[in-house]
Amino acid sequence: MGRELMNNISVDCVVFGFDSEQLKVLLVERTMNEANSDKILFTDLTLTGYHIYKDEELDEAAARIVFDLTGLNNLVLEQFYTFGALDRLEHPNDQLWLEQFGDVFSKRVVTVGYYSLLPSTEVPVIQKGRKVAWYPVNEVRNLAYDHEQILKKALEHLRYKVRHEPIGFELLPVKFTLTQMQKLYEAILGTQFDKRNFRKKVSQMNYVVPLKEKQIGVAHKPAQLFMFSRDVYDKTHKERFDFFI
Repeated sequence: MGRELMNNISVDCVVFGFDSEQLKVLLVERTMNEANSDKILFTDLTLTGYHIYKDEELDEAAARIVFDLTGLNNLVLEQFYTFGALDRLEHPNDQLWLEQFGDVFSKRVVTVGYYSLLPSTEVPVIQKGRKVAWYPVNEVRNLAYDHEQILKKALEHLRYKVRHEPIGFELLPVKFTLTQMQKLYEAILGTQFDKRNFRKKVSQMNYVVPLKEKQIGVAHKPAQLFMFSRDVYDKTHKERFDFFI
């Protein structure tokens, strides 16, 4: 006998990635066909999520959903908000979609939002019959349900966190250039930094460790590589992490 679902509680995960130029989010294509026909009634995009099982914690459900999509464990995974508006499932397309499941799910569902950070958009995505792809965050429009609101709230939370905690490094490769780091923070915060001021700020972060290595296989002049040291940060973070430039 299968595990029993909670028909009125779900988890939605905002999975962010960075491709060295843009902040992106993983979205799932949702296509609704007319009954007994190949005619497409609508196609749109959703975040990845599902209902929780009665025997699992919320954090476990979020980890399960992200693992099912990426095959990865131990990623940054943080709860950021709960969404329970009375009309969050009332759009005509959403009603059509839910009708096919009969009374499996409640007519009112509360969902708990989590965000996750992937170290690279090159991570293979497990499709399982779904069409899943990366989309630039600043180009996403008209998601299903209230998922556009969920994405917006997740981005607000991420922007706050990267200013006060070193979680941005989770979106960079283990070894990165200062240009990659600057582009990441610009992409998340939706702004541009003066290169000199940015590097002056980074030079004060003793946990951003310069390596005796440079890029290889690049068409331009190879840049020096750096890495984030969690050990150094943990020993010195009495000074508040502050990424205001």
